[in-house]
Amino acid sequence: MNYHDEYQQSIEQPEVFWRKQAEQLKWYEFPETILSQDEHGFYRWFAGGKLNTCYLALDVHIEDGRGEQLALVYDSPAADSQRKFSYLELRDEVAKFAGGLQSLGVEKGDRVIVYMPMVAEAVIAMLACARIGAVHSVVFGGFAPNELAVRIDDARPKVLLTASCGIEFSKIIEYKPLVDQALESAKFPPEKVVVLQRPQAQATMQSGQDYDWQELTNLAAPAEPVAIDATDPLYILYTSGTTGLPKGVVRDNGGHAVALKYSMKAVYNTDPGDVFWAGSDVGWVVGHSYIVYAPLLQGCTTIVYEGKPVRTPDAGAFWRMISEHKINTFFTAPTAFRAIKKEDPEAKLLKQYDISSLRTLFLAGERLDPPTYDWLMEILNEDPQSAIPVIDHWWQTETGWAICSNPMGIEPQAVKNGSPTFPMPGYNVQVLDEEGQVCKRGETGNIVIHLPLPPSCLPTLWNDDERFKQSYLSQYPGYYLTGDEGIKDEDGYIFVMGRTDDVINVAGHRLSTGEMEELIAGHPAVAECAVTGIDNELRGHVPVGFVVLKDGIEISQDQMQQELVAIIRREIGAVAYFRQTGIVKRLPKTRSGKILRKTIRLLAIATEVVVPPTIDDPKILDEIREVMQERGIGQYSSA
Repeated sequence: MNYHDEYQQSIEQPEVFWRKQAEQLKWYEFPETILSQDEHGFYRWFAGGKLNTCYLALDVHIEDGRGEQLALVYDSPAADSQRKFSYLELRDEVAKFAGGLQSLGVEKGDRVIVYMPMVAEAVIAMLACARIGAVHSVVFGGFAPNELAVRIDDARPKVLLTASCGIEFSKIIEYKPLVDQALESAKFPPEKVVVLQRPQAQATMQSGQDYDWQELTNLAAPAEPVAIDATDPLYILYTSGTTGLPKGVVRDNGGHAVALKYSMKAVYNTDPGDVFWAGSDVGWVVGHSYIVYAPLLQGCTTIVYEGKPVRTPDAGAFWRMISEHKINTFFTAPTAFRAIKKEDPEAKLLKQYDISSLRTLFLAGERLDPPTYDWLMEILNEDPQSAIPVIDHWWQTETGWAICSNPMGIEPQAVKNGSPTFPMPGYNVQVLDEEGQVCKRGETGNIVIHLPLPPSCLPTLWNDDERFKQSYLSQYPGYYLTGDEGIKDEDGYIFVMGRTDDVINVAGHRLSTGEMEELIAGHPAVAECAVTGIDNELRGHVPVGFVVLKDGIEISQDQMQQELVAIIRREIGAVAYFRQTGIVKRLPKTRSGKILRKTIRLLAIATEVVVPPTIDDPKILDEIREVMQERGIGQYSSA
């Protein structure tokens, strides 16, 4: 079936389409109903079905005779350590740890917080929860105690799992003191904490509360997988909310397993036995979907990497991983390659490695700027005989898998630079204006998805149905609001221009800061950039750019500003009113690599700015404020 036929069937006959995909799994009880609505009117997939996600990810492959196949590779340049697990070995580790959780009183439906670095045990913990029907909630390792406490109070876990430390480059970050602070301030702290002692730091244990990971596992009897209702939650993953309180995105068991297994072929064109690497963290949705669950559901080898794209030890780290582990499909964020490009703009380190195993490179997590795409296409496709496609795709924490992608396993499409191509089967993507009318092709509007959402998308928020409706369903009844703005062009390609709050109004003209960033990023001296709208009494907003230079480049602030202003004026026009820019050493980012544009904007208008808990280094804000003062930007303007 070609892409268009498969897509049309998924939209016009969703129950027929997803029944076919569900039949690819081994259910304990096949679902009675493919698509239904619950008592709240929310759509649910595969009601009445019973399955176990951990069984599907591990035991099934052993039963099929592939127990000796490599399931998981842990590679840590940070700890100078590697471990490998076959499917049989991983299943046994998971079953033992699941038994350990049961010995602590964890039962089906109980919540377990996982606050771990990128180690193999983090994956084992998640799968162990899935095996016994516990609901895991992974909190990014190293989050501040207050943020951990907020998530503890929302999820109310029975047990918290952690490690003695994480490693950031060469810096050891002790986790246990952070956990202890969070437990002190939480209203509903778990009674029991399991600690993985790492050689880089030993955690101080509290008698009666803390349990040693290895001792717990050694004493446990292996746990068998428990039959779970398809509509029961597999996990809660917290994402930022506009009120400041995180939103607990719920992922169910049945829809999640069906959609993720489907995506591994349809989106990524992978088969059992392939080596798949998602260069992310288990604390984020990419880590949940494409480090832990989807590759194992498909019978692939998955990679857990404790390191960075640079400085572990250099900007050739990713190429070394691909070469050493014979990776076939690689998926990471554009920001990772911008960091690599900054340190190794000519990709000299790539030439030291044989990456002939790599078939496809996927990018997501933020908009793929054309200069980064062009650079990757140039360095990866010098030899047309071994060309590696670079595929942009777009999705969200809330969906759990790609909304739009080039469907590499169905029918690859022509690439349009700046577009994640077409909606994936199941996603009825529309672009609406403020009145809820469908925009003309090429006209900017709000990107929405007609209900029902496909399997694996959030059915609601944890213990907050009302917030789910208000956040996602209320603005356009019958549609899910993505919060992103963009266009659908004449050929049906989707272009995502950024969050709706990234679109600024300059003297009545709606302009995309994403478009300006594309243009600025094309300047030969620029490694990375951010454009944000600064409040302006006369024009509403005016755009201001901040740029990080490539290593070895020397250019004055004034010359850079002059050249960038000329680019924006030439490509967009004087209507953009782009007049100011500043050269900075670094841009403030979340730990997952997303640029904090809203925080930059607040620095320009507010004397005091709350430091976001997700920021990778708060000192960056002081550096940016100094540049604003030097350049007369925002509140520091003399005009």
